[in-house]
Amino acid sequence: VSIVTMVFGNMGNDCATGVAMTRNGSTGEKRLEGDYLTNAQGEDVVAGIRMTKDITQLSDEMPQSWTQLAEIAKKLETHYREMQDIEFTIERNKLWMLQTRDGKRTAQAAVRIAADMSEEGLISEEEAVMRVKPDQVDFFLHPQFSIEAIHVAEEMGNLMASGLNVSPGAAVGIVALDADIAELWAKRDNKQVIMVR
Repeated sequence: VSIVTMVFGNMGNDCATGVAMTRNGSTGEKRLEGDYLTNAQGEDVVAGIRMTKDITQLSDEMPQSWTQLAEIAKKLETHYREMQDIEFTIERNKLWMLQTRDGKRTAQAAVRIAADMSEEGLISEEEAVMRVKPDQVDFFLHPQFSIEAIHVAEEMGNLMASGLNVSPGAAVGIVALDADIAELWAKRDNKQVIMVR
């Protein structure tokens, strides 16, 4: 039998709940990243019912809790020697840690986190190399848009859309919404085609 204290993030404006990563899960940059909601329960953050706030806003809204969260996040990452995905609740301005686990990351973030943690002395160079998996290395073997190219496209109004990739790499081509049409354009017309569903 486990007995635990129940805490509530939905008891007023001095309460909140959220999730935070100790590093950026896309780039690996070392900074707290995540979302939270005031006067809400944990499910509300991930359910999309309300618009979440960026975790950095907590520094203005609840500065004491923000400072504590940042300190605890650093301790957890140092203890586990791994990027952490943290869930927390603030009840009546008191921070409660609900859980922590190793955070998910992109291939790009995995490489940067491993290299940075090695430089920070959290892990050895050998461990840093071993943390990068073969499929993550494969990611870097595919064509990609540079961050600079994406920014230029945005500034010039040429970035039509962005989204989450289901395979590594970058592509340029005509959008096809139907598999048969995509195959026809590619084979018959020798066009570069991007299948979008």
